[in-house]
Amino acid sequence: MRAMRPSDVEAVTTLLNMPGFRFGTLRLPHQTVEETRKRLEMAQPGSISLVAVIGDMIVGDAGMTRLQGRRSHAASLGMGVHDAYAGRGIGSALLGELVDMADNWLDLKRLELTVYTDNAAAIGLYQKFGFEKEGQLKAFGFRAGQYVDAYTMARLKI
Repeated sequence: MRAMRPSDVEAVTTLLNMPGFRFGTLRLPHQTVEETRKRLEMAQPGSISLVAVIGDMIVGDAGMTRLQGRRSHAASLGMGVHDAYAGRGIGSALLGELVDMADNWLDLKRLELTVYTDNAAAIGLYQKFGFEKEGQLKAFGFRAGQYVDAYTMARLKI
């Protein structure tokens, strides 16, 4: 695992465009390399972008963005794993690294995310790291021709 580099943009774009990876996100099909490059270049100060690597292959992507002002004690998270590598502990490694950074380096009190209600594997992973469901967002996103709900989840360290 390491920080995302500008040279990773093409490999990360390939990852983001995988059907299984994209199914759990709000991303549209056919993200371009330029869109990924812009995301990396326009990242807010203090954001963290990680990739999981096996050999020379990027198999996971995770990010954490610290919120500002009166919410500077909190950060939002997003992550995904290569379709062919799901269920192999990569998501746990990525999330574990983000949680460690939040707790031991950034003194964050609240980590938050949204996850589709039908993504049982992701919900289980988040719960394993202490995230709890805080609410349900009806018709949160439009995916594969229908509206889907999402949970808001958070991990508090007070």
